Amino acid sequence: MRDKTQTNSVEPGDRLIRAGVLVFFIGALATLVTVAPFLLGTTPFPTYMFGLSMLMGVGFLLAGAGVLRSIGAGRRQAGVGR
Repeated sequence: MRDKTQTNSVEPGDRLIRAGVLVFFIGALATLVTVAPFLLGTTPFPTYMFGLSMLMGVGFLLAGAGVLRSIGAGRRQAGVGR
């Protein structure tokens, strides 16, 4: 029997996961930019750049929330937990 889910359908939580991945990579890039002056021996960036590095954690939490939302939607669809 073929699966009835289309490959281009958007499940609950997919947008959160995508947004989380994007925010995580922006934070990772900010971390690399922030750490580079220490490795190269140049003048460090201003303090707000360290705050941008925290976007990695925010992105991780967003993606995790999306995964939990997808799991919850799948369980509701399957009728588990009643």
